[in-house]
Amino acid sequence: MVLVPNSTAVAWAGDVARLELERSPCMVGIFPIVYYSVLLGLGLPVNVLTAVALSRLATRTKKSSYWYLLALTTSDILTQVFIIFVGFILQTAILARAVPSAFIHTVNVLEFTANHASIWVTVLLTVDRYVALCHPLRYRAVSYPRRTRKVIAAVFAVALVTGVPFYWWLDLWRDADPPTALDKVLKWVHCVTIYFLPCSIFLATNSIIILKLKRRRRSGSGRPLLSKTTALLLAVTTVFMVLWAPRTIVMICHLYVASVKRDWRVHLALDIANMVAMLNTTLNFFLYCFVSQTFRRTVRGSPVGEVLRSHLQHSPRPDSFPRALKPLKLLASRGCCRGCCRPARHSAGGPGAPPTP
Repeated sequence: MVLVPNSTAVAWAGDVARLELERSPCMVGIFPIVYYSVLLGLGLPVNVLTAVALSRLATRTKKSSYWYLLALTTSDILTQVFIIFVGFILQTAILARAVPSAFIHTVNVLEFTANHASIWVTVLLTVDRYVALCHPLRYRAVSYPRRTRKVIAAVFAVALVTGVPFYWWLDLWRDADPPTALDKVLKWVHCVTIYFLPCSIFLATNSIIILKLKRRRRSGSGRPLLSKTTALLLAVTTVFMVLWAPRTIVMICHLYVASVKRDWRVHLALDIANMVAMLNTTLNFFLYCFVSQTFRRTVRGSPVGEVLRSHLQHSPRPDSFPRALKPLKLLASRGCCRGCCRPARHSAGGPGAPPTP
């Protein structure tokens, strides 16, 4: 059929094409909703348990490194609440983005605040370990719990201030307008703030720390080569750089290569990159347990750990149920090898010994 210009068929085809360009279907189906639900259900409890254990260690040992790890865990909890629950599950799955624009932009501020706080607390931990290893005499003078708490509070306040400009962050899956100059600036500021600048600090300080440890090993000094906190630092920063790299690369590609409204491959890549990046909020607990024996003991001694341990220790075994359900008369008639039910008139294992219950 040949379409005549200005006909109804042409107008209908144009509307369909316009709607097809504006909508942004999720290319991975329901998998992100299931993934984020599992991630939240697993990550939030373990982060709460981590916060309880680290608060005990920070109060007991008076070490600044534990305060930084506690602040990192707190920011991970905020990230899971604001980004995973409110941003992905509530807006996307439950409300299907049928929420006011002001609500979305306000949530953007909270999301970027939690994100910035998490990353820059890790930077503080990196600098703290660098000073402790390379300048131990100065470390004792500048690093103590009261100053550490003030620095952490200042970082959270600065994270909130730096999150405010992202109120005008463009919603990639909802706004049909092309990226503006403001959106390009925000994207570059975001990439530099949460990845390029922190990773540069991580690489520089970690390289110096590793070189320092190698020199100490060659000199044969009696001090430990690698402390638990330094091992945690190397593990946390390495996992962060690996998991957040795909999201940063995809965001830059989306900004200069293709629009997410027109290329489904960019949409798919960004969905997967977001899922990989959010995995970082759950892995720290397992890294702490793998590296630090002190952390494992503290977790077992926490209220939650004590409840789990007592439940496992006092859970009845399958073979103990029949004995527990036996009447007292039946036990008395059969006797007891310890003589608690009636006096034993026989020698253990003799001809008249009762059967062992």
